[in-house]
Amino acid sequence: MLVETPHIKADKEDFAKVVLMPGDPLRSKMIAENFLENAKLVNDIRGVQGYTGYYKGVRVSVMASGMGMPSMGIYSYELFKFFDVDTIIRIGSAGSLNNDLKIKDLIIADKVISNSNYDSVLETDGISKQEASKDIVDEAIIVADNLGVNYKVGTLYSSDTYYDEYSTLMKYKDMGADACEMEANALYINAKKLGKKGLAICTISNNILTGEETDALERQNSFTDMVKVALELAIKEEK
Repeated sequence: MLVETPHIKADKEDFAKVVLMPGDPLRSKMIAENFLENAKLVNDIRGVQGYTGYYKGVRVSVMASGMGMPSMGIYSYELFKFFDVDTIIRIGSAGSLNNDLKIKDLIIADKVISNSNYDSVLETDGISKQEASKDIVDEAIIVADNLGVNYKVGTLYSSDTYYDEYSTLMKYKDMGADACEMEANALYINAKKLGKKGLAICTISNNILTGEETDALERQNSFTDMVKVALELAIKEEK
C-alpha cells in the first residue's frame, strides 16, 4: 500500500522493522552500497535517501534523518507512525566532552539531556531528560563487546544549536554529558510517545576539550564500527 507524506513516498512494506538513521544522505547511500545486499532505493523525496536490503539474510533499512531535531523529529515520527517501523538506531557523529572518549570511539547513549523544547511537556526546569529502553542498550553492549570495539555507555547532550558557546557545553558536561550532537533527543521522545524503540550510537568525530577533529569526508566514509554495531543490533531486534 502506497503511503505518501510530505517527506516520504513509499509502499508501507518498503521499510524493514529496524531502520538505521544517519544524518547524512550520502552516508545512507554508502551504507546501502557497502553493507547491504540487494539494496533498493525506497525513498528519495527531497534527496533524503532511504534504502532497504539484507544484512546476513535479515531485512534492514537505512535512511537519512537530516541535521537537527526538527528534521529527525519529522522522519522518525513518520517512520514509526505511518510505516510501522519498530526500532530506529541513530548512527552519527558526536563531539567528545569526556577525555575518556577518544576520536573514533563509540558512545552508546542510554541517556540524553537537551536544551530543546521539542516537547516541553517532557521538560523539567527547561531541560529534557530522556532514556533509551534498557533492553536495547543491553543488546548494544553485548554486540559492541563481541565486536571488540572501543565504546562507552553514556549521556549525550542533544543541542538545538551547532555553534554552542563553550560555557554552554561545559554546563551540560557538568550535568553529566559525555558528548554532544543534535538529533537524539527528538528520536527518544518520538519513540517514547509512540511506544517504539530508539537508540543513538555515535562515533566521536572531535574532542571539544582538546580541539582534535576529523574532516567531513572521513566522517562520511570511515566510521564503520558504529555501522557494524548497529547492523548486528538490527539483527537482534528483528528476531
